[in-house]
Amino acid sequence: MILPIYIYGQPVLRKVAQDITPDYPGLKTLIANMHETMDRADGVGLAAPQIGLPIRVVVINLDALSDEYPEYKDYRKTYINPHILDMSGEEAPMEEGCLSLPGIHETVKRQGTIHVKYMDEDFTPHDEIVEGYLARVMQHEFDHLEGHMFIDHISPLRKQMIKGKLGAMLKGKAHCNYKVKTVR
Repeated sequence: MILPIYIYGQPVLRKVAQDITPDYPGLKTLIANMHETMDRADGVGLAAPQIGLPIRVVVINLDALSDEYPEYKDYRKTYINPHILDMSGEEAPMEEGCLSLPGIHETVKRQGTIHVKYMDEDFTPHDEIVEGYLARVMQHEFDHLEGHMFIDHISPLRKQMIKGKLGAMLKGKAHCNYKVKTVR
């Protein structure tokens, strides 16, 4: 089922998400719905707060990028209770967008390497060092679990330049081709 994506201004996007347990109600269905919602919106990642749930669940699908990044062929994963333990490496700037901020794209610096712990759909624990583009996507998505958005990483001048777009979103005006839930 396609779920509405919560747009900038929704309070859940600024809350710190909570870890969940294996008995979280309807988890398998929720994960399937998150993947379907992300795919329908042409996203590469989706965090549970973006569909209104303050829980630590993220889905990532990098298969669409496999022409440019062959290592991501068929890459489709779920991350439960992820936590970044450490970040290192050179900060690299790259343009980012977000399904919760339709029409806004800004250059964001992210660390090149992260140490992350998470559980998969079967609640098997993982402890990994992740580099490159996947590390960037994880940082972006895991930021949502901490109540942050990529615009929190841009300069005050850039924030001023997108103020009108953000204001429009706060007034319930979001222009995109997927189902959304705005503040109004």
